[in-house]
Amino acid sequence: MALDQSFVGRTYPPTEPYEVGREKIREFAEAVGDANPAHTDTEAARALGHPDVIAPPTFVFAITFKAAGQVVADPQLGLDYSRVVHGDQKFAYNRPVRAGDRLTVTSTIETIRTMAGNDILDIRGEVHDQNGEHVVTAWTKLVARAAEEA
Repeated sequence: MALDQSFVGRTYPPTEPYEVGREKIREFAEAVGDANPAHTDTEAARALGHPDVIAPPTFVFAITFKAAGQVVADPQLGLDYSRVVHGDQKFAYNRPVRAGDRLTVTSTIETIRTMAGNDILDIRGEVHDQNGEHVVTAWTKLVARAAEEA
């Protein structure tokens, strides 16, 4: 069954703040193989004009995808998460994520469409810091695969 188009434009409440730590940034940089010293060395980050270490660009995926969970879990939407695959991810930064940031995410359903029986859901996550400054926008595309014929 196709998802309800009336959900397009629905915005969910901001998440609780996520505190970005130096160790989390270091672990993530190592996990993705990003050897940029600005991710692990405060002095290297400062030499580039940052107040502390900065996170690799895809670091925010973990918190924006978790925030998109509010959308996925909305019982009124009726999304069958057991059929969902991650279709795409994009980011548009105003500034890098820094150690010490306390980030919140507000998720909005941008589009819902159906192609070949698959429901495609685009969710925009607006990420702000503890001062209300916009840090990054993340777009997550989820695809709910069509149910198999019996």
